[in-house]
Amino acid sequence: MQNIFIVSGSHRENSQSGRMARYMAARIEELGAQPDILDLAQTPLPFWREDFWDSPRSGWGEWDQIAQRLQQADALVVISPEWHGMVPSALKNFFLLASARELADKPGLIVAVSSGMGGSYPVSELRISSTKNNRLCYLPDHLIIRDVENVFLDPRNMSETDDYLHQRIRHDLGLLLAYSKALGAVRAANLRDWTSFPNGM
Repeated sequence: MQNIFIVSGSHRENSQSGRMARYMAARIEELGAQPDILDLAQTPLPFWREDFWDSPRSGWGEWDQIAQRLQQADALVVISPEWHGMVPSALKNFFLLASARELADKPGLIVAVSSGMGGSYPVSELRISSTKNNRLCYLPDHLIIRDVENVFLDPRNMSETDDYLHQRIRHDLGLLLAYSKALGAVRAANLRDWTSFPNGM
């Protein structure tokens, strides 16, 4: 069974990002995969410091447990709100901590959420700045859940918008699972020379 790691990037309690993470997890289960949610509001991570690179290192046990979960994941769903046109600092910090050991050559699906009609800026920011060294591979497709406070409120009475987003989510998650299988073959081929090329360009 495929393991899909979901990171809810908001560090606000009772966030819409967290609610969408749980909605995505339910859809992943419907597709026959296993979701694993990290909600950064419920599990705040230590901010990156230079001693993170020490070997051996100490004081990073909480992150090491999360890293083990990421290593077991076949794919990633990254959920980000748009705060002042940006990705929240806790989610940026997550990507400072997550290395190629956890994410290299695994597919990722970006899900941006917005209380209004925004949401495009986090998509651009994540594509530009969150994959250079960890080698996460974002799908060409992404999702933007606009007016998020008013979607998926009653599963027994789905609006036209709800129905469209529900179908789009299932479509993109289906793609994510297919990419997961395909990139599994890339990882198994063990083609990367980490000694000569540890960082992206």
